Amino acid sequence: MSTAAVPAAVDPAPSSAGERWVVTGAGGMLGHDLLDVLRAADADVVPLRRTDLDVTDAPAVAAAVRGADVVVNCAAWTAVDDAEAHEPEAFDVNAVGAANLARAARAAGARLVQVSTDYVFDGRASAPYAEGTPLAPVSAYGRTKAAGEWAVRAEAPDHLIVRTAWLYGAHGGCFPKTMARLGAQKDRLAVVDDQVGQPTWTRDLADLVVRLVAAGAPAGTYHGTSSGQTSWYGFTRRILASAGLTTPVEPTTSDAFVRPAPRPAYSVLGHDALHAAGVEPIGDWAARWDAAAAEVLAG
Repeated sequence: MSTAAVPAAVDPAPSSAGERWVVTGAGGMLGHDLLDVLRAADADVVPLRRTDLDVTDAPAVAAAVRGADVVVNCAAWTAVDDAEAHEPEAFDVNAVGAANLARAARAAGARLVQVSTDYVFDGRASAPYAEGTPLAPVSAYGRTKAAGEWAVRAEAPDHLIVRTAWLYGAHGGCFPKTMARLGAQKDRLAVVDDQVGQPTWTRDLADLVVRLVAAGAPAGTYHGTSSGQTSWYGFTRRILASAGLTTPVEPTTSDAFVRPAPRPAYSVLGHDALHAAGVEPIGDWAARWDAAAAEVLAG
């Protein structure tokens, strides 16, 4: 499978050149792609992986971000089901860690970008969630990420909260890799068709973060997801086609896959704030998957 370079949704903004960016959670799927995008834009990047910085250690965080122009918090407890049994631990990372970074960024005079999630909503909507929709998380993961948002708003006036959903990328486990593997192993697949969202490539999200900062977007909340929408079933069919597989796929319901943490049935996020800031949203999910597929499935 080809691993040739894949074009980003929009070319990285050159105004990142010379800026000092501190990226926490740099070893994760999004963090890895953000480092690539920033380096391509000639930014001065300080990557901080979990072994480099414990975001719950306030003095260490303050020292780590000193001298930064921009701090991007990609560090998170993202094990959604495990958070149900370990909410205090998830809260430490997702809320206390975010608060520490917010205070440190403010003290350093840096802009903070906090990566958040669709799980801060209840998933019961029928139209795209606006950025200002009241938060109503129904899982431990969602509650801890919502608390992180509140901490950032309270502690860092110069913040950008970027909510995302249904992430996939080349540098980590993700839904497309799992489904391509299962499609190659099984005679048929049954995939949930009653959960709807916006599959989003981490490369595109990284590019959007850089463009938001370069545009001097006003402090506030933005949605970093692909445009359009599909179900997990619809996404799976596209994935298998990209992988050259003809495995039959049958639609099923969430009742067939009960998990410890409830999944939002509707995770479609609106992009009005991006338009208002003059920043182009990520393109249609299907077109972006087609651009990403070879790299992601080979990763």
